[in-house]
Amino acid sequence: MMLQAAKINTGRAMRVGVVGVGVMGANHARVLSEFPGVELAGVADPDRKQAHFVGGTLGCPALASIEELLDRGVDAVTIAAPTHLHRDIALACIARGVHVLVEKPIASTVAEGEDIIKAARRAGLTLMIGHVERFNPAVQAIAEAIRSEDILSIAITRVGPFPPRMSNVGVVIDLAVHDIDLICWFTRSKIVEVQPQLSSAVAASAVAEREDIALLQFRTASGVLAHINTNWLTPFKARTVHVATKRKYVIGDLLTRQVTECYGFQPDGSYSMRHLSVGHAEPLRAELTAFVKAIREGTPPPVTGEDGVASLAVAIQCLNGRADAAVTPKSAPYIEAVPAKRRARAAFASS
Repeated sequence: MMLQAAKINTGRAMRVGVVGVGVMGANHARVLSEFPGVELAGVADPDRKQAHFVGGTLGCPALASIEELLDRGVDAVTIAAPTHLHRDIALACIARGVHVLVEKPIASTVAEGEDIIKAARRAGLTLMIGHVERFNPAVQAIAEAIRSEDILSIAITRVGPFPPRMSNVGVVIDLAVHDIDLICWFTRSKIVEVQPQLSSAVAASAVAEREDIALLQFRTASGVLAHINTNWLTPFKARTVHVATKRKYVIGDLLTRQVTECYGFQPDGSYSMRHLSVGHAEPLRAELTAFVKAIREGTPPPVTGEDGVASLAVAIQCLNGRADAAVTPKSAPYIEAVPAKRRARAAFASS
């Protein structure tokens, strides 16, 4: 998305607000409050107790609705509200000329995500999607190691215990969508085949109609085979990436941020191995820095709305158990990531 009309005057502080201050949103607010050249203009959440806690801690106004936040005059907003509210909140911000970062997934449906993209494009505003794992220093080290390689396969494991905060989505939308995005980003290619296996092993998950185990296999347009193993049944967190190329094998631990490269394979089975240099930046800080930079410079953000819709479309096909994954966003515009009967009815913007 080329931005023409929306650069912020670099001579003044950029006023940024946060909508939704649960765990993720509170971290957005914390990081933004520490940015030079940025003023945390306020946080908005219908949970008044939480909003006042975050606002009081960071010394910014605590508001009950998106309208109150927009009325205070903001240049940009990050949206960390429940997914089913993303579209309405994003469109309200865009209608007021406000740049938007939307936490993943971009929306509940492909059609809603495309509505956000179209509105931002028409308004000439920055739209970035919060796929924060791209900014993990270990992920970036892996991406650099395989940049000029002929990738053969990718295997990603993202497992852990059940999160009490999760109420209306399963592991595909909560966890696997991160890795769907990484597969597309690593390969610079679209996913064209999907072979999903889903299960609800825990009684609470089955009652809520949400999967807690997912084994997902993919093929990209470039021919790369990929596999995601994700669940809420493992008693400990694990986040690993294995990438096989014709010349090397790269292993990354996204939690410890250790990345190892095996290379120089010989006919007798011997090879060389080295640990790659990995940075120490906080992924969320790097992501929000990129968002602010894109606004100031009027350049495309590193994770576009189109990237967000592409990942969501593949995730939805996994949920539907479809194998014909050639996902152009408009191929499944009305399928929901969160079934309607499980979507909350409260309207965040009018709380």
